[in-house]
Order: sequence, then C-alpha cells, then structure tokens
Amino acid sequence: MTDASTATSESGDSAARRTPSDLPPWPVAVLAAVGVVLFALPVVGLAARTPWTGLWTHLSSRFVVDAAVLSVVSSIAAAAVAVLVGVPLAWVLARVSFPGRSVVRALVTLPMVLPPVVGGAALLFALGRRGVVGGPLHDATGLLLPYSIWGVILANAFVATPLVILTVEGALRNLDRRYENAAASLGASRLRVLWRVTLPMIGPALGVAVVVAWARALGEFGATVTFAGSLGGRTQTLPLAVFVALESNRDAAVAISLVLVALSLGLLIALRDRWWPSR
Repeated sequence: MTDASTATSESGDSAARRTPSDLPPWPVAVLAAVGVVLFALPVVGLAARTPWTGLWTHLSSRFVVDAAVLSVVSSIAAAAVAVLVGVPLAWVLARVSFPGRSVVRALVTLPMVLPPVVGGAALLFALGRRGVVGGPLHDATGLLLPYSIWGVILANAFVATPLVILTVEGALRNLDRRYENAAASLGASRLRVLWRVTLPMIGPALGVAVVVAWARALGEFGATVTFAGSLGGRTQTLPLAVFVALESNRDAAVAISLVLVALSLGLLIALRDRWWPSR
C-alpha cells in the first residue's frame, strides 16, 4: 500500500513539475519526427540489406582484414598527430593575443568546411613528388608521402586536427584560471603549470577530442583517396574498401558499412554526456 501511494505521489510530482513549455508545438513535433526518420532510414536500409548469415565470412576476408588493419593503425597515428599539433595550437589561440589570430583560427579549422577531395588535392600539390615542399623533400631524402601509409596518416590528421583544436580551445576558454595562477605564484614554471594543472583540468575535453579525432580519421575518404590513393594492402582503408567493393562485392561493402556505422553510433552514444550534460 505504501509503495503504491509512493508511486502515485511521484507520478503526481512529475506531472506537477511538467510545464506546458516542455511540450513542443505540433509543427515542431512533426518536423522533429520527420528529421528522426530522415536519419534513421539509411541505417534501417543498411541493416535490411546486410547479409547476416554470411556476415562473418565477408568481414574475415583478406580484403577486409587488410583494410581494417590499415585503418586502425593509420587512424590511431593520425589522432596522435592531431593531438600533438592541435593542443598547442588550441592553447595559443585561447591564451595568446596576436595580430591575425582570427585568420590563423580560420586557417587551421578550414579542413572542417573544405571539401575533402579539395583538401587531398591541396596536400598533393604541396607535398607530392612535384609539390612545393614534397619535390625538394623527395630529392633530398627520397621520401614520398603520396600513395604510402604516411600519406594516409597525413591526410587523416589534416581533417581530424580541427576537431581537436575547437574542442580543446573551448575547454581552455571556460577553464577557471585561478588554479593556474595559484600554481604559478608558488613558483611553478609555465610548462609545469601546463602539464600538472591545465591539462588535467581539461582532461575530459581532451579525451573527447582524442576519440572524435580518431573516429574522424577512421572514416575519412576524400582526402585519403586523392592524396594517398586506394592501393590494396598499402593505402586502402575501410571507407575506400567500401567504395571498391560496391562495384564487385556489394555484400562485403554492406558488411563493412554496417561495422563503421555501428562503431560511429556507439562512440556518439558513449560520449553523449560529454557533449550534452544531463540536468
């Protein structure tokens, strides 16, 4: 009897807390439902087309395994490069005032809005065998970035680094600097303050930046195919394998796509509280 009355009381309290503003107008509700359907339909279509009985056979083929290994290695390396370059850039943009800062910010975040194929072409013209930097570099050292795993890593890092910069810069701007000032007043050097105070305090945002950069690198297609090509076992990552398999083995393409969608969706769900804190 007590449990029933408690449940009734809680239900009444919940109803009392609900205000008319919590209920969307019907046009908003309808458009929101249309939006959900718009994003859900491709996932449903992919799941419906998936060859479930032969899924493991397709995923365990040499073609897919080689692409998966290359994707994992190159995306982890690209995320490391993105963090190594992006965190210092974010710190400078958040803490240092200098002429042209807005131009620098626009430049380092340009890959976010630049068509990936254009980004890959720009990398090729700059770092290719006959590129502005790539030509002299190849003549001096013999190093050729395009059509190699180094090219894959560079292309992936190029598109992933802006995500690290924006995430870390936002965290630095919202950081309470009193702790850093206190550490500095006790004699800590600027580098020690950064390593022992600043980075631990923005640890959650930094973790999100690493994961998002890795996921972006894992799913990159346009810049990779333009700058590094699609050579099986050398530069052919999972997204490129999907593109190739669509012409020869559609079931394998669907199987790979399903894995990438499931991985991306899982990451977004796991990080939901980092981006949209619950009340």
